[in-house]
Amino acid sequence: MSKGYWIVRVDVHDPEDYKKYLAANPAAFKKYGAKFLVRGGRFETHAGSSRERNVVLEFKDYETALACYHSPEYQHAIAERGESASLDLVIVEGL
Repeated sequence: MSKGYWIVRVDVHDPEDYKKYLAANPAAFKKYGAKFLVRGGRFETHAGSSRERNVVLEFKDYETALACYHSPEYQHAIAERGESASLDLVIVEGL
């Protein structure tokens, strides 16, 4: 079975308000067994555009990655994030 991944690129506009999102998201990630593979760190952009922060989460499969995103727990985290950040989030199936 192929794993599922979230690939997220984030620009935080209001670090203090963003802390509410950071406090809320572990409930969903724990429930759905998310594993952080990348959480910030150094990077270089060689083509296209970039954001200030990159995150990659791994899930046991694609369906679980989707379920986590659509879960009430993660939807609550999104509401807590509000307008404190702009991001791109893609959910992909691995090999």
